[in-house]
Amino acid sequence: MSVQHGPLSFERLGHASVRIETDDGVVVYIDPWSDVLADEPRDGDVVFVTHDDFDHYDPDAIEAVAADDADIVVYEAVDTADLDRDVTPLAYEGSLSVAGIDVEAVPAHNREDGEHVDEDGDPFHAEREVIGLVLTFDETTVYFTSDTDFLPAHNHIQATVFIPPIGGHFTMDRHEAADFAESVEPELVLPVHYDTFDAIETDAQAFAEDVETRGLTVELF
Repeated sequence: MSVQHGPLSFERLGHASVRIETDDGVVVYIDPWSDVLADEPRDGDVVFVTHDDFDHYDPDAIEAVAADDADIVVYEAVDTADLDRDVTPLAYEGSLSVAGIDVEAVPAHNREDGEHVDEDGDPFHAEREVIGLVLTFDETTVYFTSDTDFLPAHNHIQATVFIPPIGGHFTMDRHEAADFAESVEPELVLPVHYDTFDAIETDAQAFAEDVETRGLTVELF
């Protein structure tokens, strides 16, 4: 299922893998993962990778979606030695422009004093291990948070389209994501990172209803 919003078309390929296409044909993939890809389109002009978890950094999936001349933009903390491609590194809180898209990296992690920690009490995603992405396509801004909690560093961020995880356990849950959405004040909310594994099963419809009571539009795409 694809969702159109202004000049952009969004498709959730599965889990946290997202495809965005502009009305002039630029195709962007974020965190493609082989387990949720139905085929090998090789049509991506730009592929972004936010961190090195297996379900976000997958060299085989990058090869499956990227065109031969695609720009591969990867958070600089990810070891891409096993990727047979030229890579553009994106710094923590860095910025760049690619294929006419302005890109800003923003913090993403689990709080040390929060609920999303492993059996040793360590955050599943420690500070500086992950980045979120704010992508600006002309006047449309897309915020892909990646795997994170709702952090004080996010309070200033606003976007046209907001793409948060809602599954909990490894990331924020649907309640925290709804609060986050209200802070961002987007025109459209597109949740990801849920129902792939038992640990991240959630009530997506309840999330949608919660968000809608806050005056926002949400699509379970």
